[in-house]
Amino acid sequence: MSEPNAGAETPQNMTIYINNLNEKIKLDELKKSLHAVFSQFGKILEVLAFKTLKHKGQAWVVFEDVNSASNALRQMQGFPFYDKPMKIQYAKTKSDIIAKADGTFVPREKRKRHDDKGKKRKDQHDPSLAGMGVNPAYAGAYGAAPALSQVSYPGGAKSMVPEAPAPPNNILFIQNLPNETTPMMLQMLFLQYPGFKEVRMVEAKPGIAFVEYGDEMQSTVAMQALQGFKITPHNPMLITYAKK
Repeated sequence: MSEPNAGAETPQNMTIYINNLNEKIKLDELKKSLHAVFSQFGKILEVLAFKTLKHKGQAWVVFEDVNSASNALRQMQGFPFYDKPMKIQYAKTKSDIIAKADGTFVPREKRKRHDDKGKKRKDQHDPSLAGMGVNPAYAGAYGAAPALSQVSYPGGAKSMVPEAPAPPNNILFIQNLPNETTPMMLQMLFLQYPGFKEVRMVEAKPGIAFVEYGDEMQSTVAMQALQGFKITPHNPMLITYAKK
């Protein structure tokens, strides 16, 4: 019960610290899912999570501004993320990325590994190397870049002009999803709206999914809230009613 106080003692800042996360989730998927769920509150600069035992079940999300961080903390406190309620507070130490931006950065453990990792730091700005945990949110690291040209545009452009839109019903048809989307990531997003039943993805067709709600009013609320939501910076979701 002490979380609110913990949050109050630590001054508000742009980085939130999350613990009580499900430790069975792979690091890669955890970071992407956190990005997907938290990007509704504002621009995310970085999502940090580590494999070490000491950091298990924990993550840090760095926002561009304090306002986004405080909204995220308030609205996502206790959110059932992979079946465990999130515990969120402001991070105690300023994130390196923010410290670099305002000039107060002092490398910590990186100093010890400076010799062999010096090159790595220089390379962090190269989007093709983003997989080293610098910016998990950016699709380049996960091979989604070629997928964008193959999936989103040819398929997406045609389907954006449907012959006749399906009448409102309780099942939503989601398009233009990045290739790395998992059913669980979508569940985390759509679960926030009442009446959620299930997510269905078609393995043979990456980039699309169906989400079922109890009735068409509930599906409409979710559609309006998440229309155009970006799981990655390049993939705004296109949501329509499913054809029955």
